[in-house]
Amino acid sequence: MVRMERDTIGEIAVAEDKFWGAQTERSRQNFKIGEERMPSEIVRAFARLKKAAAWSNADLGKLSEEKARAISGVCDEIVAGNLDEHFPLVVWQTGSGTQSNMNVNEVVAHIAGESVHPNDDVNMSQSSNDTFPTAMHIAAYEAIVEQLVPELNAMRQVLTEKKEKYWRMVKIGRTHLQDATPLTLGQEISGWESMIVHAEKFIAQSSDHLLELAIGGTAVGTGLNATADFGDRVAKHLEADTGHKFRSASNKFYALTSHSEISFVHGAVRALAADLMKIANDVRFLASGPRSGIGELTIPANEPGSSIMPGKVNPTQCEALTMVAVQVMGNDTTINVAASQGNFELNVYKPVIIYNFLQSVRLLTDGMRSFRVHCLEGLEANEAVMQELVDRSLMLVTALNPHIGYEKAAKIAKTAFAENLSLKEAANRSGFVTEEQFDMWINPLKMTNLE
Repeated sequence: MVRMERDTIGEIAVAEDKFWGAQTERSRQNFKIGEERMPSEIVRAFARLKKAAAWSNADLGKLSEEKARAISGVCDEIVAGNLDEHFPLVVWQTGSGTQSNMNVNEVVAHIAGESVHPNDDVNMSQSSNDTFPTAMHIAAYEAIVEQLVPELNAMRQVLTEKKEKYWRMVKIGRTHLQDATPLTLGQEISGWESMIVHAEKFIAQSSDHLLELAIGGTAVGTGLNATADFGDRVAKHLEADTGHKFRSASNKFYALTSHSEISFVHGAVRALAADLMKIANDVRFLASGPRSGIGELTIPANEPGSSIMPGKVNPTQCEALTMVAVQVMGNDTTINVAASQGNFELNVYKPVIIYNFLQSVRLLTDGMRSFRVHCLEGLEANEAVMQELVDRSLMLVTALNPHIGYEKAAKIAKTAFAENLSLKEAANRSGFVTEEQFDMWINPLKMTNLE
């Protein structure tokens, strides 16, 4: 069963059980591209915006309280996720996101009743050109503070626990993939912990810019058909609804044509991805083996690692997280290229920008949680292997530098390597140090400066 809907182009058939209207249906038929649906976060952000706009227009006497209440009620249902099936559009549509704006307008108007018009009432004082970038900022900010930041805190807590547990466990350091001087496993993990702390700080500081909203700029930034204080009013209603301190952008021309805020915040997200790549790689390399690799760490055996090699345990969580990191880095390139396409008064790559941003946040949140629960929490140190590698390392000779000089210390290390001797044996043969001096000066724990 279908019903006929009409827009300025003419009539078009819409399935009777769907709540969208003519413009949504035209988009559905005209843009059969890919399977990437407009993110639900954007739909919910739009609903919050339409609710705030309705009450702002009611405050100004432009919209009846009855209509504002009807619009508000439908928007609450959308935010609750009860109407998801009525938002079918893909990302690959008009670059301003007009069809998605109209999708929300049409669904809200359809449910609110015949007296509510999608353009005249739901979209009153608005344009797709200022509503879509506003929804982008709402969705991006909420994704950061409600999804990513809590998981950053959870991962930091686990790293803090591991750091404290292994604070005095000495291991050999590595630079350039070669042996270096000792440190403790706790010190090494503290570096990972600090990466997460810094990432959270960078993301939090940059995300403040997402609180600035384009709403009130309407078509080109001049605010045509909206009152001068409309943007401020909407921001205050949004703050009351969400608890987030949204504010009207000071320059609406900038807010419509530039997405540097999104690009800037995603830069911090990309930096997190780079650090997670490093952490996951460190874990899988340190856990390599178990008998023919480094083997300093033991990772949980979550599933069989091979279809042909029995008993194999692979660092699957590390691999998944590093793939997520690579995807986020690719998303960053897409976002930056798209953000550069702000021609004249409007950027027309908005849907692909926010799609990639939200995907990055979602993937990192899920990837970090999976890595934390299925790998990091069960990570264990192999102290015997660490001690053996420390004992075999020639870079302990660095502690002799202040006592016998660099050149003599280098000669001891080269002799030990060439003749397959322990460092102590080579030092004793050299005549540069006594056995007592060697034992006093070569103390791996002291070399970590732990005290």
